[in-house]
Amino acid sequence: MINRDAERHMQTLVAHDPVDTRHHGAVTMPLYQNSLFAFENHASFDCAMKDVLAAHVYSRGNNPTVMYLERRIAELEGGEQARCFASGMGAIAGTLHALLQTGDHIVCVDQAYGPTREFLADLSTRYRVEVTFVDGAELDAFRQAIRPNTKAIYLESPTSGLFELQDLEGVAAIAREAGALTVIDNSWATPVFQRPISMGIDLVVHSLTKYFSGHSDSLGGVVVGRRDLVETISNRSYMLLGSVMTAHTASLITRGVRTLPLRMERHQASGLRVAEHLLRKDDVVRVNHPGLPAHPQRELAEKQLQGYGSLFSFVTRHPVASLKAWADDLEYFRIGVSWGGYESLVTVGEAPARWNQGGESPSIARLYIGLEDPDVLIGDIERAWSRLSRD
Repeated sequence: MINRDAERHMQTLVAHDPVDTRHHGAVTMPLYQNSLFAFENHASFDCAMKDVLAAHVYSRGNNPTVMYLERRIAELEGGEQARCFASGMGAIAGTLHALLQTGDHIVCVDQAYGPTREFLADLSTRYRVEVTFVDGAELDAFRQAIRPNTKAIYLESPTSGLFELQDLEGVAAIAREAGALTVIDNSWATPVFQRPISMGIDLVVHSLTKYFSGHSDSLGGVVVGRRDLVETISNRSYMLLGSVMTAHTASLITRGVRTLPLRMERHQASGLRVAEHLLRKDDVVRVNHPGLPAHPQRELAEKQLQGYGSLFSFVTRHPVASLKAWADDLEYFRIGVSWGGYESLVTVGEAPARWNQGGESPSIARLYIGLEDPDVLIGDIERAWSRLSRD
């Protein structure tokens, strides 16, 4: 359930800034569009060059507008430090690149974001990093996958396709015992609804493109955690690989942060309303939403989530071609990847084989519920569904 006191505190945190006289009392962090910073003399320049990740020398290292966003996100996640990247995959790849080397082993949940799995497969092939994919819903699967050379466990809870959870406290305990680090993609819940660091997770990554931005107009990523870990990632991956967030992007995402708790509350209410409606349809086999009482991990969801995002999926007996025709007929849902903006989205594909019933091949639709009126969205679903049922 939502902790209303925590929710109010978070909304105040993102909406209020102390007056910063360095920026002449500007209520919004100024956009530092410049690529470099000049110095009054060479002595001050030499001093800054000793720590280019702390001083303002060149915007590939530190930019004031980007650093402001990093501080706000670190506060929201309860981490010591954050580092923003040019995309969510930039943050994920930069983090894993910094933590792993040849001969290391990583355990990854098998339902993690597709490009994340692809990146790990590439590390395995090109750099001989050993990778084990496990069923994240089974805590014992992580314990059994641990090896002497295991350096990290990578999580995504809930996952963004089947919406399965991992027991974060349980996995964190297994990792600590093995001397391994834990990393989680927290994009679905955001720190409004889930704070993994408080449950023992070492590093949190986000696709800031999603809920943080909230307007479908910017790409970004971030990693948050202990200062020493984030500085290691900064030194090994951020500066040298160049996946750097621009000041303009940071300004856009900062705007989104201001309304994040308010938007997440609306997303939660609308997403649950649409999910509950779909659950009542006879030809829907299952609805994959952690906020529904029927979710198989409902008890775990209530334990570690303070609320629910509006991205979920449902499985139906209709064949894929028919369900795609249904998606084509929708008026208020656009067909597209990603999520987190103001607009509702849909994609359709084949459901996992384990959900086949009676030899049928069910189809799965992933819905993202945006900021439209949920009753309008339900009406749109029903209008297109009536045609689907007649075909």
